[in-house]
Amino acid sequence: MKKLIIINGPNLNLLGKREPAIYGSLTFTEFLEEIKDKYPKAQIDYFQSNIEGVLIDKLHEVGFSFDGIILNAGAYTHTSIGIGDAIKGIETPVVEVHISNTFGREEFRHQSFISPNAKGVILGFGLQSYELAIQSFL
Repeated sequence: MKKLIIINGPNLNLLGKREPAIYGSLTFTEFLEEIKDKYPKAQIDYFQSNIEGVLIDKLHEVGFSFDGIILNAGAYTHTSIGIGDAIKGIETPVVEVHISNTFGREEFRHQSFISPNAKGVILGFGLQSYELAIQSFL
């Protein structure tokens, strides 16, 4: 059984309420239950924080014992050298995901400090971006 973790960054705790035209109306908790049922051969853990240092601590904690990390660092994607360095320093492969197509949004969202250290990047497919990342590990 593959041991995977989804790590979500700032404001992703508001999924289902926040800008539904971009992010949809499903809460992440509802979505998580769906994907756990859909992928019974994977242990899928979940963690969310709005705090950059807490996200880095979590990456350090799971970065040597999990088979894969699915990371949506939210706005920290475009600002956090620390998260990028944390990914570089761990062994577990990371797939960067985004719900929206970040290249179709504001210009500052076109840069990622995560992408250079990630196994891959999936963006623009809504919550299905997470499923595609899960499939990449299975």
